[in-house]
Amino acid sequence: MNESAWLLLLVFVGALGIGAPIALAIAGACMVFLLANGLPLFLVAHHMVTAVDSFTLIAVPGFLLVGTLMSRAGMIERLVEFSMALVGWLAGGLSLVTITASMIFAGISGSAVADTAAVGASTIPALKRNRYAPDYVAALVAAGGSIGIIIPPSIPMIIYGVSTNTSIPKLFVAGYLPGLLLGMAFMVYAYFVARRKGYGEQVRFSVPALSTSFRKAFWALLAPIIIVGGIVFGIMTPTESGIVGVAYVLAIGLFVHRSLDFRDLVDSFVEAITLSGVVMMVVATSGLLAWILAREGIPEQMVELILGGLTDEIVILLVINVTLLVLGAFMDTIAIMLILLPVLTPIGVALGLDPVHFGVIVVFNLAIGMLTPPLGYCLFVSSTISNVNLGRASLRVLPFVAISLAVLLLVTFWPAITLGLANNVR
Repeated sequence: MNESAWLLLLVFVGALGIGAPIALAIAGACMVFLLANGLPLFLVAHHMVTAVDSFTLIAVPGFLLVGTLMSRAGMIERLVEFSMALVGWLAGGLSLVTITASMIFAGISGSAVADTAAVGASTIPALKRNRYAPDYVAALVAAGGSIGIIIPPSIPMIIYGVSTNTSIPKLFVAGYLPGLLLGMAFMVYAYFVARRKGYGEQVRFSVPALSTSFRKAFWALLAPIIIVGGIVFGIMTPTESGIVGVAYVLAIGLFVHRSLDFRDLVDSFVEAITLSGVVMMVVATSGLLAWILAREGIPEQMVELILGGLTDEIVILLVINVTLLVLGAFMDTIAIMLILLPVLTPIGVALGLDPVHFGVIVVFNLAIGMLTPPLGYCLFVSSTISNVNLGRASLRVLPFVAISLAVLLLVTFWPAITLGLANNVR
């Protein structure tokens, strides 16, 4: 890299070091680079606008709004109640309920942070009342929330699809089995923790109770089928699916459950707009950074460096995984994708990897990053809600991280897990 590229990196790292938001750090570093090279600053606005000028990206605020509306409409509580009837009779039933509810809600919001916050707000008080260790509770809820970007719909998968021109329906279908495997692995671990710690079942299994809770949660359970099914079967685009999802949840909340009022609507829209603004600012500034990296030929240099020094495909994949895991602990998920995809995609092509399979590998790595400090968003949110020191929660989350790494290796080196279903999608 030349001197101006090193200057960009130095400013970017320095801005992150003083606590600047990721979008501001990227934009500031890019502006310094442009000034250092005598380039006009109008390029900032041009490439930022170009980066977000995508019809598909409109799906992002749609999915986020679906999640906020469902939370305020009381649908999350209905999902938790159904999960309780489904698995609450097992040892550590409430911990299994937390993971189950997280997996269900993952099929609605597309956001791991939203998943963690919504399910955590409903389950953390109950877990603490039933004498679950608070630091374990924070780790458990964070682990469940991390599944939110693997099981579709997934905002990072949409970003990947737009950035690499990969089929989003195929990406969505490819994420189902890895997400379910991860959730089931978490549940097995939670079950044995419960047996060892003496966390008992919460309810007795009852077919009438299961039937009643299913009827109450029916409309909420139907939401992911409508949202994801419409995309997978080619009935709707991701953007149209997000809009239909919002209309569906509004209709259920206003006219079926009658649990939404005007204040709920205002709060839901404000929260979704705020989250969407954060996401889009990262997308916009990362688009500018991606243009600068391409202009300097850095992706080609990185590809040559990695492929030139390494020849074994397994080693290269492990290096990619480790790189994503390390960066995921320090940087925003979407920023990592938009910055590294120009580098990683050619490597995946050179290795002969299916872009859908490679996309799931990337997203899975970044899901693990949301569990690991210092930036792990899911762990930070769950620690805040449960009022637990982040350091203590970080120690208790390590077994969940180890489980995630084991499943990641399966996903990386056994493509049938992702492509077995995805290859049947047009």
